[in-house]
Amino acid sequence: MLTVCVISLIPTGLKLSKVTILMKKLSLLLAAMIFSWTITLVACSAPTPPVNVNAEGIAVKGYDTVAYFTEGKPVKGKKEIQYEWQGARWFFSTEQHLNMFRENPEKYAPQYGGY
Repeated sequence: MLTVCVISLIPTGLKLSKVTILMKKLSLLLAAMIFSWTITLVACSAPTPPVNVNAEGIAVKGYDTVAYFTEGKPVKGKKEIQYEWQGARWFFSTEQHLNMFRENPEKYAPQYGGY
């Protein structure tokens, strides 16, 4: 079916060499499109990277990641205020920070899993 469509796009009166060149260009274009779609699909379906944790499964050494944004400095989180996300335990200094993280963890979690 594709061959018929491509051949119908070729103007009449062209020499065979021009038809061959046109077919090669169309083939390369089609291959480039398929390649770019494949790369896009692979990139979009990539799993979320794992989180860097210590031996106890605690992320960012127990520091409150939201505090970096709200207070501009590292603040140690409390074991009593924790949340599990991406297979790691996240500690927070306040319930408000826990709720902020819970609403949008990608905003507050370190990039690249904290590596």
